[in-house]
Amino acid sequence: MANSVALLRNLYRTTHVWTPACVVPTRKLTTAKAKYGGRFMVTVLPGDGIGPELMKHVREVFRYGGIPVDFEEVSLDSEQDDIETVSEAITAIKRNGVALKGNIETRHNSPSYKSRNVELRLRLGLFVNVIHCKSQAGVVTRHNDIDIVLIRQNTEGEYSCAEHESVPGVVESLKVITRKKSEEVARYAFEFAHQNGRKKITAVHKANIMKLSDGLFLQCCGEVSKDYPGIEFDNMIIDNCSMQLVSNPSQFDVLLLPNLYGNILTNIACGLVGGPGITSGRNYGHDYAVFETGTRNTGKSIAGKNIANPLAMMNASVDLLDHLGLKKDATVIRNAIDKTLNVDKVHTPDLGGQATTRDVVNNIIKEVQATT
Repeated sequence: MANSVALLRNLYRTTHVWTPACVVPTRKLTTAKAKYGGRFMVTVLPGDGIGPELMKHVREVFRYGGIPVDFEEVSLDSEQDDIETVSEAITAIKRNGVALKGNIETRHNSPSYKSRNVELRLRLGLFVNVIHCKSQAGVVTRHNDIDIVLIRQNTEGEYSCAEHESVPGVVESLKVITRKKSEEVARYAFEFAHQNGRKKITAVHKANIMKLSDGLFLQCCGEVSKDYPGIEFDNMIIDNCSMQLVSNPSQFDVLLLPNLYGNILTNIACGLVGGPGITSGRNYGHDYAVFETGTRNTGKSIAGKNIANPLAMMNASVDLLDHLGLKKDATVIRNAIDKTLNVDKVHTPDLGGQATTRDVVNNIIKEVQATT
């Protein structure tokens, strides 16, 4: 896939017609990366559940691969999630420009309490989430021809965190859709498709019922599509798309999604190619990038049991290396993951195997050492 920095740069070039609502200062054309003494500094947020153990394995693989990356860890999780710790995490990400993140469980029931995962995306301006779901030769699934990129608006919609009880027993939840954010994610999706040889984008919506909010999102997608005549554009209602995704997924190339629908369909798509243990997710803004597992799952029930599938987080670390421009290192680890999963078939129980987390990591390290 094209380097994310190049994509964001092209996103704001004037080679296409551009509406003023989406114009940003030129200083935001690239995401920052901190580098000291020839080594990159990356913020690490281990999170809850299996996150901390998976981060240790990533560090171990990087060490054996001799990768020039150092980690600044911030312990932001469900036990340490006060405002001061959140601010510390955000400051660290802003300083380093990039982060590798585990999921943070939301335990609070107060309506005034924001999910720390959502808060990070909002405060860092991570407007787009990108997940590539592709069938793996070594994993037995119902469909073996899936190759879909899901591009999700990451900061508004139902995740605006605006709920209140107007009168006792009546709750209102505000869904916020703006032209600026809709055009922004649509432009990103079409630039992504253009740079990566993708031929078709399907916007997913419920505009037949939510005529104003989803109607605006769909309208913005359609308007942006006119600047890319070489890319086919269509749209599909969310309920039909859910059915089509599980019955005939090969019809889709790129799915362009509002926030909530994106959350649902990315999990379905990850399940179709093997579950939460394989696929990574990328979050981009104009200044920062955060990499994590595709399903944002804590895996709390299997933490500490040495059975968690480490591949989703390993793939997130490969995405991180690509973003940093360490293409050779990314290729070495990507190939090691591919051989472990599809050739050696070292599979954890979630994939029907009997291997432990340690077994999978050891196999990846073996392959990395063989090529470095």
